[in-house]
Amino acid sequence: MRTMLLAASAAFVMVSGAALAQSTVIVQESAPVVTGSTVVVPGEVRTYVMEQSVPSVAYEGEIVVGSPLPDTVEVRTIDGHSDYAYTVVNERRVLVNPQTRSVIQVLD
Repeated sequence: MRTMLLAASAAFVMVSGAALAQSTVIVQESAPVVTGSTVVVPGEVRTYVMEQSVPSVAYEGEIVVGSPLPDTVEVRTIDGHSDYAYTVVNERRVLVNPQTRSVIQVLD
């Protein structure tokens, strides 16, 4: 009986020690997160862009995610979110990578 009690106690100590050794991982989403073919953008970035009143730029080409916008299209930065910029092209709001000018997402 005493052997069983010792074995049960030892197993309990090993299991509880493993639980205490676990760590917490914190993930910050500052850059766009790609899940499959969808880009997840922080809600405050989307809200900010949707609330801005800026003139639309006429553009004859197609706005395609991943393709860069020409230098003639003015891209506006977003304070506090250096990974994002935006513009309005053909009456559509467009999120842009400010370093590459590539389209991240077309907002509806």
